[in-house]
Order: sequence, then structure tokens, then C-alpha cells
Amino acid sequence: MIMMKTNYYKLLFITGVMATLIYSCKSELETVPIEQQTIDYLFNPQDSAGVNANKFLYDIYTHLPLLGNRVGDDYLDAATDDAISSNTTNTSIQQLATGSYSSSNYPDNQWGSYYAGIRQTNIFITNIDAVPLKGSLANGTSFNRVWKAEAKFLRALFYFELLKRYGGIPLLGDKVYQLNDDISLPRNTFEECVNYITNECAAIKDSLRIAPVANNAIERPSNGAALALKSRVLLYAASQLYNGKNVDASNPLTGYAAYDAQRWKKAADAAKDVINLGVYGLLSNFKDVFLVQVNSERIFIRQGGNNTRVENNNGPVGYTTSANNGRTSPTQELVDAFGMANGLPITAPLSGYDATKPYLLRDPRFYATILYNGAPWLSRPVQTYQGGLDKPGGVKQQTRTSYYARKFMGNFETKTTYDNQNHDNILFRYAEILLNFAEASNEYLDSPNQEVYSVVESIRRRAGLVPAELTPGLSKDSMRVIIHNERRKELAFEEHRFYDVRRWKEAEITFNKQIHGNLIYLEASGKLTYQNDPVQKLVFTPKMYFAPIPYSEVVKNKNMVQNPGW
Repeated sequence: MIMMKTNYYKLLFITGVMATLIYSCKSELETVPIEQQTIDYLFNPQDSAGVNANKFLYDIYTHLPLLGNRVGDDYLDAATDDAISSNTTNTSIQQLATGSYSSSNYPDNQWGSYYAGIRQTNIFITNIDAVPLKGSLANGTSFNRVWKAEAKFLRALFYFELLKRYGGIPLLGDKVYQLNDDISLPRNTFEECVNYITNECAAIKDSLRIAPVANNAIERPSNGAALALKSRVLLYAASQLYNGKNVDASNPLTGYAAYDAQRWKKAADAAKDVINLGVYGLLSNFKDVFLVQVNSERIFIRQGGNNTRVENNNGPVGYTTSANNGRTSPTQELVDAFGMANGLPITAPLSGYDATKPYLLRDPRFYATILYNGAPWLSRPVQTYQGGLDKPGGVKQQTRTSYYARKFMGNFETKTTYDNQNHDNILFRYAEILLNFAEASNEYLDSPNQEVYSVVESIRRRAGLVPAELTPGLSKDSMRVIIHNERRKELAFEEHRFYDVRRWKEAEITFNKQIHGNLIYLEASGKLTYQNDPVQKLVFTPKMYFAPIPYSEVVKNKNMVQNPGW
């Protein structure tokens, strides 16, 4: 069940308050003993500034998704065909990649964390009106209304994070359950969950800050964030896994019983609503999206601070001037997906690809995403040939594919050591919205229209492909292949592929195969030779389309139905 009918509720509330105390450092809350911190104290009718309530709201933000090396110190993408962990022990991410987990030990189990966040939002939503907040936004929206809408946005996002993992989950509404309540709740259907989340987004969008938000509120959700969440939810809901073509089409917990093309139309319209705001745009420099904190492509983020954590976790291991753990090894499959700077795949006869010089004239996003043998880094070329400085062999953790992940890192090509960089968790950005629109429109239409072409070409043009234009007259199937590959390249390591391949209902093939690296040898003559190298066998069975409901929840709740196969 959602939460034990014990003192867990009381502990959860106290834990939230204690986290608020830690977050707020030396605040007036510290002068009140923990056992005296009641709802009336946190939502004080005399506190017109809402000091305590605001701190409680800030604490809810700690449940927002994290990206980066978060699954046992690995990228989630290392459980796909895009990367593997450089750690050769039985890591959590390897368990995800090979299906060696059960309902008792799912490596990315977020059930408890997101339901804790949902309960905190419900406490906030049901109590904030007791606080007579002064002030309003420039458009006249009162802060009571804004803060309540923020909490509802966070709750909707938490529900979606659960939905994409587990399928239909119990919806709590605004109710804050107490110790004596019956909380053996059944799961809502997939459709009910989709409707709840999207209706919430529609209801709150006009109560949130207007995008773009002020620089001092970059972590607060805007109307654009609400519309972006709605876009993503409806794209998932229209996709093959859920839209009448799922693992068990008769199971309302994991999708719709019948296919409906109108779901693609709704997804396209939702993405278009974000586009029509007219406040977001693609940056000219792809790398700046991840390094410049305030920019036109970011829609919603969780702040990550200025640090060198990405570089330290994933940088090539042979440099002595900076700490590098080389944790992520991109695959040859991902490298090959990037194609050439002229926009053609490496297999196309006129692409110009040279297997003896495989990293020459590639899609510019390749150079912003992958560190390859010969790539400039910290004032010398990366050496990932056998015995090179960054692939020395032996027991030291190092690349297993001859590649390191470069994405999200600062511009350290000509520096000698790392310095702090902005490493926010970008949860929604404009390029995804454009790709959402292109995919949904292509699936709804009989063949791609000019609007689909224009949106896909805008992504390719920003990437630096010349020409960026696509071949006229493409079929729906041909355009689908292009859009899927553009998502793979553009959104690499942003935790999309793990779920994209599932929602496309392609995981039984794509995630059920041998993946490869590249063995590189430096001959005495100075010539480099390349050899395809099998590095890991991905395993995927139909039950893995959905994560297992935690065994502890099924045992405690007689109404909790487990996902198929678990």
C-alpha cells in the first residue's frame, strides 16, 4: 500500500520538517522544539510573509527528479544501448540492463520518495489558505494561489514519474491520510492517471508564474512548465506501449484497451501550446544549453549548483591535474547514431564516412556528447587506444568501450584543470517539446507535412548539420526513423532513451541484444586500427516494460495489484 498504517505518517511529517530545518539553516523555526512544530505553526495565520510555509514548500522541491550519476553512481542511460558502466562489478545499472532484479530490489525504485513528496504537497495544498500572504505577481495573481499551483505542479510531476515506471498508481486527490484511515487503496487505471495529471496541468497553468520566470525564480515552475509536463504525459499516453498495443491490452492499469489516433493529435496540440507561448527558443550553441543557467531553451530545472561533479564522475582517467572516475562508457551504437555533419547516416553511400578516420566530419552533437580517441581535453588529446593514458588496462576503472561521456561538461579542451560549472538538472527543455510535436504529428498524419519537416529541420540546423534539410516526400515510416534518431542524439544522457524505447514498444529488440565498444590499436608506424568489440549483452523480457510494484507494498495492501509477470 502507499504508506504503512503506523507511526510512519508521523515520522514522515517530522522528517519533512527536519529537512526544512536543515534547508533553512539558522531560522526562527530552530527556536521551537521539534515536538511543538504543528500544522498551525507551519501555516500560521499571523505569518503574512509565509516564512514557515515557504520553507515547507521548498522542502517539497527536494523530491524533484535528479539526473546524472544517480542510479548507483551511473547514468540511467547506462541501462540502455547508449552506454555501459565502466564499473565492472554487479552494479545497480547492470541489473537494470540485464533484467537481474525482482520486485524486492528494483534498482530505480522511487515509489516511497514520490509518495512522500505527494503527501507533503497535500499537506501544503490543504493548509496554505490559512496563511494570509501579502503580495501578488505582476499579473495580479495572489501568492496563495501561486504557491498552491506550484505544489500541484510538483504533485503532478511526481505522479508522472510514478506512472512512467509502474503504469496506473493510486491517486490520493487532496486528502492527507491519518493514522486511523483505511489506506489499502487500489491502483487507478492508466487512463485515470493520465486524465488526472493533464487536468491538473490545465487547471494550474494560469495560476503559475508566466514564462520566462525571473532570474531569482529559475527553479519555480511556470505556465510553460505545466504545459511541457502535459506535452510529455500525452506523448507517452499516445505511444505504442500504452495506446492499445501494450503488454496486456486488456489490463487498464498499463494502458488503453483500444488504439485511438486522436491521442497523437492531443499530444501534438499539447506540444504546440508550448511552442505558441513564443517565449522559448533553441540556443545557437548546443553546449550552452547545459552550461548557461538562464537561457531560452530551459523550461524547468532542479538546481544543481556550481561544481565539477559531472567532470569528476565521468572524465577520462589519465589526467593527473583533475580527479576523473571515467564512470560512463558510451557505446559504439550511440557513436554510430550521430551520423555525419552533412546530415547523412554513416551507412549512406554519399555520407563521406571513412572507417579509417571514424571521428572526422561527424554530426557536431557527437563532439559535444562523446570524448573519443584524439578528442582535445585538458590540453592534450584523449588516448583511448589500448595502453593509452586513458585506457591503460589493469584494474583501474576506465572506459570499457574506448569512449567517455562528454555531455554536460564545461569547455575544458584547452584548460589544464577543472573549475566549477553550472550543473543543473534540466527536467524540461524546448528541444524536447519540438521533438514531441514532430513525433506526435507524424504519427497522427498520413504522411509528414511541412510543419513536421520544419520542426525537425530546426533541431538539425541548430545542431550544425549542413544541409539540415531532409529529403522531400518522406513516408511516415521514414520520418519516424529520423525523429527517433534525432531524439536519441539530441537527448542523449538526459534519461529519455530508457523510456522512449519502452513506450515505442521496441525494447524487446533494441534492449535485447549485444552492444559494442571499439578496440583501438596504435601500431608502431603510428597508424590506428579499429576493431568492433562486444562489451555487454542487454536482456529484456516483456514484463520489463513496467517496473515491478515494490513487493513490500503488495504484501501490505490487499488491494494492490502487481504488474504482469512480477
